[in-house]
Amino acid sequence: MDNAYTMKSGSRYAPEIHHSRSSSDGMQNVEKSIDRDEQEMARLGKRQELRRNFGFMSMLGFSCTLMITWEGLLTVFVYGLTDGGPAGLVYGYLFCWLGYFTVVASLAEMVSMAPTAGGQYHWTFLFAPKSCRNFLSFVTGWQSVLSWQACLASAAYLGGTIIQGLLVLNYPNYDFKRWHGTLLLFSVILLALLFNTYLAKQLPKVEGAVLIVHIVGFFGVLITLVYLAPHGTAHDVFIKYLNSGGYNKGTSFFVGLITTVFAFVGADGAIHMSEEIINASTVVPNSLVASIGLNGVMGFAMLIAILFCIGDIDNALSSPTGFPFIEIFRQAVNTNGGATAMTAIVLSLMIFATIAVLAAASRMMWAFSRDNGLPGSRYLSRVEPRTKLPLYTVGLSVLITMLLGLINIGSSAAFNAVASLVVSGYLSSYTLPMILILHKKIFNPSSIHYGPWTLGRPFGIFCNIFGLCWIAIVMVFSFFPSVRTDLTLQTMNWSCLLWGGTMIIGITSYFGYLRGRYNGPIVERDIIDQVHGIGA
Repeated sequence: MDNAYTMKSGSRYAPEIHHSRSSSDGMQNVEKSIDRDEQEMARLGKRQELRRNFGFMSMLGFSCTLMITWEGLLTVFVYGLTDGGPAGLVYGYLFCWLGYFTVVASLAEMVSMAPTAGGQYHWTFLFAPKSCRNFLSFVTGWQSVLSWQACLASAAYLGGTIIQGLLVLNYPNYDFKRWHGTLLLFSVILLALLFNTYLAKQLPKVEGAVLIVHIVGFFGVLITLVYLAPHGTAHDVFIKYLNSGGYNKGTSFFVGLITTVFAFVGADGAIHMSEEIINASTVVPNSLVASIGLNGVMGFAMLIAILFCIGDIDNALSSPTGFPFIEIFRQAVNTNGGATAMTAIVLSLMIFATIAVLAAASRMMWAFSRDNGLPGSRYLSRVEPRTKLPLYTVGLSVLITMLLGLINIGSSAAFNAVASLVVSGYLSSYTLPMILILHKKIFNPSSIHYGPWTLGRPFGIFCNIFGLCWIAIVMVFSFFPSVRTDLTLQTMNWSCLLWGGTMIIGITSYFGYLRGRYNGPIVERDIIDQVHGIGA
């Protein structure tokens, strides 16, 4: 694997982890696991710089609460109601769940081979031909960094605007202002900053606890909704299509898929925490697959429940709170207090999702900077020695979100355009490594060095092909506006322009400022020597 990397003599970092003997079997097992992780990192030419303190349960909680599928589905299912309606949402959910599962399974197999925080861009470099691997790796890393930053801004924005929605619900005289939402966004992202710096050591325990809230809160909302709300008919849920966006039935179905796609966004979050996870080459794949399964089941159950209990669809869509699910809760319990309590569960989990997104986004930026993929990489790649945290990228991620939040003051449409990078950025970052490993599986299977977690060749090829076809379909229709008729600057979908624009900026940077600086993942030469027993 040595010649697949850019070699670097010497080292930027001194080893920081030392292991002590322990008479405890449990402690010895942990030490052996960490030694194994360090060896796997060393084979990739990377030093262990971050503290490994996540296990399977804490990472499962991290993955589940980062995606918050059932909660996220509630916040954006207005798009699916407009295009596709109830039946479109049901069958679109099943299609997207299967598509996401094949994508996540493909990513899980690759992270087991190379469990680094860089994830997709690192694998792209490993699998790509020598003639173009630097460029393809850079494009993948650029898209991944942008998508995580856009996701962070979106998560904080949703948390802030849900609070505004509760103010509208409980205070009829409240004067809704966009700058209020921006200030609330600031409060959410600053809370996330607290948990990712001062309380960072407690983050694994917090994520384990939030997983319990994620599951218990699901049952609390589901049971309350099903028990108290008036129920529609099976025809209203499984047969009724809507095409309020002005498209024909088939096109409307695919345009409405954006609801479910957004609900599973961030499925690769655990990958970018790989260098902080014990037994990463097995724990990360297991947590990825388990989270997509668990969240998928809960999301589908919540979708069916809310569609049966939706009541008057027009009232839900025109809710002054800005969130149809708040109006559905209010109709179900028939009190503002009850609706507020149910919404508070969704809100709290959205805030904890922002905390997890900040962690993953900062690690992705740090990893790419470590390999000279961004301007200012010399500073952004630093790890604070006492806390073993990439504080520069944590701080910059928070600053970017706050600056993007200012856009909302002038125009919510402009902010939503930036946030629309989430889906296109994530899916495009998955595409190249999946194409490249599929090519190797078909034409040169003996060149693949699998990790301890593998799909097997036939099932792996199926997951790669189906996942890529699914990504192609979703990517195309994610650029469609939700409403076809009477398009305005407010209703236009600007994601295509933003995605294309950021691609041009990235490519220009690669051939301009970063020319000759980004040459793929940097390998610490002395680490490779140690692995082969020829170094100090």
